Amino acid sequence: MEDSVISFLEKTLQRIPSSSLKSILNEWGFLSAQQLQDLHFQQSKHILHNKVLAFCEENGVRIRHVIQLDMIYNCEYPNKRNWSVYQFSGQQDDALVLNVTEFSQKFKVNLKDLLRHVSIGMKQFEDDAVWIRVAWGDNFTKPNQFKPTYVVYELQTPYVFISNLNVKHRPLLSQALVIATKHDEIKEIQLRGRSLKSLQDLVLRRYKQSFQTYQPKPLQERHCPERDQGIVHEHAKRLADLKEVATQTFGDGPLPKLETAVFKLETKFKDPENRILTNRPEPFRCAVKFSSPSFLESLKSLVTLGIASAPVSPLLSSIPQKARNHFVISERGPGVPSTPAP
Repeated sequence: MEDSVISFLEKTLQRIPSSSLKSILNEWGFLSAQQLQDLHFQQSKHILHNKVLAFCEENGVRIRHVIQLDMIYNCEYPNKRNWSVYQFSGQQDDALVLNVTEFSQKFKVNLKDLLRHVSIGMKQFEDDAVWIRVAWGDNFTKPNQFKPTYVVYELQTPYVFISNLNVKHRPLLSQALVIATKHDEIKEIQLRGRSLKSLQDLVLRRYKQSFQTYQPKPLQERHCPERDQGIVHEHAKRLADLKEVATQTFGDGPLPKLETAVFKLETKFKDPENRILTNRPEPFRCAVKFSSPSFLESLKSLVTLGIASAPVSPLLSSIPQKARNHFVISERGPGVPSTPAP
């Protein structure tokens, strides 16, 4: 077994959690039933990995086998990666009859025509989602299996989800995807996050959309006819009002999981007491970033508790409807960053 294969296999095994190692090895199917029985998953990770490596060497493992294992792990744990959303445009007439076989063949042929050394792995799921793993080399060096690009595409949809794509390889991947999906263009839509499912739910409108189309009204005082009610009752009434506003703004169902929201400001600085910045002809530029394990749920909770003012600014409350979490605010108003098509 080559040293490069050993290193790649060791690194892949190290990423797999101990609780999932047995199920992932079973799905991999490279070890025999007897070899799987001989593995004691209660042992330390180091001992267990050494035994798996010995079995793999005994079975003559090759780089293609480890690629399959890496894909199984990433499909099982997609939230370990950062994902960006891209959108196709200019759909061709026969794009709706595209099948997995045709898509796969066109993608592989085109990418291999563009680059001599490239490794492509594919895995299809029952929901027509195709996972693609691309390890990049060039005309002189072999593909780097340690830093692959992952692509998730659902047939007959205008969106594709990409992880770990650098600027150098973006035109190559874009061309292969555009040709394989039978579209004219592809561009990034400024929606990013770790939760692949939430990104898919946002752009494909799969979550419970109970968001109101009108601007929620500001809270108003409610006059209670009984003047002798205590502070506890008034506090409960206040919380009920806040919960109502939060429900009007965000709905009553679970929200898609986004970790960040970024607003880049490109506006004139306006402060009569600071003439140096106010008199500058160019716009004042800065960025505001909100971050949380689940930003939308956190924002909803802040409104419910009265920590965030209500009604919430449309810049924040409209994130699910616009399916964007990166914006530029200029003198013309908020919008998405003008990113050229890759």
